[in-house]
Amino acid sequence: MTAWIILPVSLSAFSITGIWIVYAMAVMNHHVCPVENWSYNVTCSEDTSKRGFPKSCCTIQDIPLISKCGSFPPESCLFSLIGNVGAFMVVMVCMLRYAQVIERSRRSWINTMGLITGCTNALGLVMVGNFQVDHAKSLHYIGAGVAFPAGLLFVGLQCVLTYRIAMTALDYWMAHLRVALTIVALFSLVLSGIFFIHESFLLQHAAAVCEWIFTVDILVFYGTFTYEFGAVTNDTMVIGLQHRGPVSASKACKSPGSSSTSTQLNCNPESIAML
Repeated sequence: MTAWIILPVSLSAFSITGIWIVYAMAVMNHHVCPVENWSYNVTCSEDTSKRGFPKSCCTIQDIPLISKCGSFPPESCLFSLIGNVGAFMVVMVCMLRYAQVIERSRRSWINTMGLITGCTNALGLVMVGNFQVDHAKSLHYIGAGVAFPAGLLFVGLQCVLTYRIAMTALDYWMAHLRVALTIVALFSLVLSGIFFIHESFLLQHAAAVCEWIFTVDILVFYGTFTYEFGAVTNDTMVIGLQHRGPVSASKACKSPGSSSTSTQLNCNPESIAML
């Protein structure tokens, strides 16, 4: 067991907790309405609700999209911090995952695309976090348009890689779990996009709900890398940076969810004999 298991857990815990704190701050500061509110008005007179309590009159400008929650200070400061720190942790997770797949298997275009899409997702997160939607709308939407599809493609590629290097029943169960999370992410992202382009208050609010589901789902997916990162060694990153072909049998036979360096009983003896 290595300390690297802390990285994906920290990414999920820090980001999920952080965006919900941003949401709570935005609600209490009357910058958005609560996610459970489905009643909207075309216009509102001066809101008489007390500070520290949710707004009593909501317009389309108060729909609790994640980006909208982080548009105004003081919550915008925390939102930017989450975007920057989260993006850095995403890059670290993607690089370690890329190196670990090479360590256990071989270089492949799927693994390379996984690294590229993961880093692209991180780049989009930086743009989303630092260019608030109400102050730099074009750049913010470009960042969101990069981050969301790239994040979805990343988790899809990781599902394929998980099946490719799976060796034990537990490995396959993890692959099944990731497929389920990817399906939820796909449907929530598609529905969010469909609902967002409509002017209906209810559909706009539904788009916000789907966006929250998508974001939390992707972050939970990143957290599942804790299962494999228990087997990361000090040489894993070095292996990922080196140009090398198929790995040795002792590495290839190592179970993704195991921290032991011993070979598994179901290794192919013929492949060992060929070395």
